[in-house]
Amino acid sequence: MSEGRVLVIDADEERSQALRTVLEFVHCRAQVTDRPSDIAATSPRDWDAVILGKLAADPLAELLHWLRRDRLHAPLLVLQPYYDAVLDLSGLDRSACLQLDTPVRYAQLSELLRRAGQMSPADAGASGSGRRSLGPTGNSAAVRRVRRLIEQVAGFDTTVLITGESGTGKEVVARAIHERSNRARQPFVAVNCGAIPHELLESELFGHEKGAFTGAITARKGRFEMADGGTLFLDEIGDMPLSMQVKILRVLQERTFERVGANRSSQCDVRIIAATHRNLEDAIVKGSFREDLYYRLNVFPIEMPPLRERLEDLPLLIEDLIQALERSGHGSVRLAADAVHALRAYHWPGNVRELSNLIERLAVLHPGASVGVADLPPRYRARIECAPRAATADSWDEPESDPEAPLPVHSFATPATCAAAHVELPPGGVNLKDHIETIELALIRQALQQAGGVVAHAAKLLSTRRTTLVEKLRKYGLSREVAA
Repeated sequence: MSEGRVLVIDADEERSQALRTVLEFVHCRAQVTDRPSDIAATSPRDWDAVILGKLAADPLAELLHWLRRDRLHAPLLVLQPYYDAVLDLSGLDRSACLQLDTPVRYAQLSELLRRAGQMSPADAGASGSGRRSLGPTGNSAAVRRVRRLIEQVAGFDTTVLITGESGTGKEVVARAIHERSNRARQPFVAVNCGAIPHELLESELFGHEKGAFTGAITARKGRFEMADGGTLFLDEIGDMPLSMQVKILRVLQERTFERVGANRSSQCDVRIIAATHRNLEDAIVKGSFREDLYYRLNVFPIEMPPLRERLEDLPLLIEDLIQALERSGHGSVRLAADAVHALRAYHWPGNVRELSNLIERLAVLHPGASVGVADLPPRYRARIECAPRAATADSWDEPESDPEAPLPVHSFATPATCAAAHVELPPGGVNLKDHIETIELALIRQALQQAGGVVAHAAKLLSTRRTTLVEKLRKYGLSREVAA
């Protein structure tokens, strides 16, 4: 963190001055104080790191209040004797509080400052000072890794392939890359390749000339032309038909395309970012995706982690989604600590998109109110109710146990019944992915049967969105069944 701004706040004057000397040696600008009132006029994001030592109860409370002003506050390096107490009192996310051993060792301090530099507000998203977004909300190791990759690739015109489950925020990553690139002032055009009928996809991407087909009464630009000079985001490219994959490959190779019905080629200057929730390597083996196109797209891969693997980001995500609702005029809601605790235990198959839908639903059902665990829909509190003992939480902190430790077995009770917690693993093991898909397929079939084949009604029975169910129907090849 060369030339970084570091605040040292410690009642031990001798130790704080020693820290200042070390920080200046590694080219950091340090300010030392033992009174939080000295920095009250500054913003918590004005610093790249805050080193906290010994403070009395009142000054400590004042400092923590100052930090909570801004969720993008500087990372906190807490001296080891005070680390546990600060975590207990602060209500800050554990991943934003780093432990610094005493006596302070140069090697560890340098490493923690480096990590703090990767977590600092300058890298954490847009601010009131006009910083551009750097991707997904959160402070977990997985999200910080994604933000670093975005920062590394944004300045180049390299083709990017974003992978991850549906609802993880792949378009958020694509937009962040565009906003931090030299194309930021040019268009960002997104197209969902799986949502457009195959027979219309070519016209949608490349445009068409007047009279090219029945109904083409005027010429029309395609998405490539609309994105000229900017970025074209091809979402769900794994759903693109093979016939179109050939044409996309040609565009990537030659940077030219032809409108439907045209007899001349057009040049295009676009950066391609593609995304998919499918395993394209498996699709290549099955013959549904071209291997040469895969290697053209997979120049710089970024994988978005599912929400269940970064649950420590849940409080920040909830706060962001509530703020987005308020900005859009769609109401507001607050979640009590026990509700957040219940949501931590949920498995989030729909990822951040499902969380967004839940927050909007709660804002409609409980406008302006504080939502407790009893107010959550049943599926979100099932695991809490199935646990052998009641679980409570007084804050949004991580539990005091090792955050890397696996969850207890009872935490994985299924939403439908606690009996699933007692399912035994066969001696020969089981293919978990195939087993889950078998269960999912059986439930979808039952829902369709109960709904008389009406997809919208079946989606309600499964508490999922209609578009999500349509994707799964296509995945399992059930389209004909539904039509029948």
